[in-house]
Amino acid sequence: MSRSNRLFNRGFSALLITQFFGAINDSVLKQVIILAVASGGVWANQLGEGGQAYVALCLTIPFILFSGIAGQIADRISKNRITVLAKIAEVGIAALALGAFFAGNLWACLGVMVLLATQSAFFGPAKYGMIPELLTEKHLSKANGSINMFTNLAVIGGTLAAGKVYTHYSSGFQSSESEAPINPEMLWIPGVVLIILAIVGLLPSLLIPKLKSFDQPRPIDLNPFRPYVQALRDMAQSHLLLVALAWSFFYLLGMMALLVLPDFSTLLQISPEMNNNLLGVLGITIGLGSVIAGFISGKHIEPRLIPVGALGMTLFFILLGLAPLSFWTVALLLGAAGLFGGFYIVPLQSLLQHLSPPDERGRFLGTANALSFVFSSIGALLVRLFRNDMGIPANKVFLAIGALAILGSGVLLWKIRALLLDPSLSKGTSKEAS
Repeated sequence: MSRSNRLFNRGFSALLITQFFGAINDSVLKQVIILAVASGGVWANQLGEGGQAYVALCLTIPFILFSGIAGQIADRISKNRITVLAKIAEVGIAALALGAFFAGNLWACLGVMVLLATQSAFFGPAKYGMIPELLTEKHLSKANGSINMFTNLAVIGGTLAAGKVYTHYSSGFQSSESEAPINPEMLWIPGVVLIILAIVGLLPSLLIPKLKSFDQPRPIDLNPFRPYVQALRDMAQSHLLLVALAWSFFYLLGMMALLVLPDFSTLLQISPEMNNNLLGVLGITIGLGSVIAGFISGKHIEPRLIPVGALGMTLFFILLGLAPLSFWTVALLLGAAGLFGGFYIVPLQSLLQHLSPPDERGRFLGTANALSFVFSSIGALLVRLFRNDMGIPANKVFLAIGALAILGSGVLLWKIRALLLDPSLSKGTSKEAS
């Protein structure tokens, strides 16, 4: 298939819709389980205080384990075929969720969470790797901005929908102390919602045009970690590794912000629902910043947006640690940080695709994906260190986030300064990594 000169062609539009419903499904399942194990939830007594962390691990570990294998597969099988198979698997996993939720079994639901995260891990390299195959290079920035916007909207929508789904589900139980169901018909609701979302997400995947598969001399290495070692060595031969590290660093900062925000309920004396609005502000503005970055870039990649985004994020994270504690002040500063976050991430994501050779794009993007989840896990551990072990107030953790942004993004951007000033990128010249 030849690449399209239209941004919203049939293939890319189908990918956007497929990704949108997949992200909603992931978000609904994760958030319903988190609400169920949180204080006052129907399974609150099963994982203990802070049980949400175990749910997060069920999401991140499969990405770290399987992204390398998934990247190798994406370099051998056409990415549209992988997408269809992944979406069919999602329907099957949603059916398992139906049984797990109806049985009221937390461990079965966590098992489903692992399966859905694994499915997403195998979809990831195909999803991002097919964008340069569906579109000409001049549309890369706009395409990445659009898919980031759709994904953020899906996560927000899924989180909000999960609250209503959980309310109905929990009404099927007598209390959080007693798991005996009193309204069994309510226990079907999460599984039914997940199945409907999975089927709706499957249908547009069938419209993605057939894409090229590549012949690879090496067999697929099923060792979860060995493929990363070779990929990192190969990526280090160009700027690709540093770009991947800079891209992953965003997820470290983002994870820290997401995990510390719930503690603002106490600081701001607001309800959990109002606190949820702060998360929504951050998600929406990252998506909005992504779209704006895509359109500022026009028909080329604009690396000069990366330091602008880094400086903006750093400034507003620091201000979040210093500003008076009021809801609207926090919301405004979060929104500004999210907007600049979009400026930071879109050109880096486009550079990852642009610099990866077409026949190895899946392997490199799979490795970058795994790196982003490693960095996210580090961010989660840092929040635990700052909040639990060091007792730093939630708002002051943003000073630490700002300091990390200065240190991490500053070093990485200095290392790739030649790439940021490369005139061939601003002119849209095709240049693959050697």
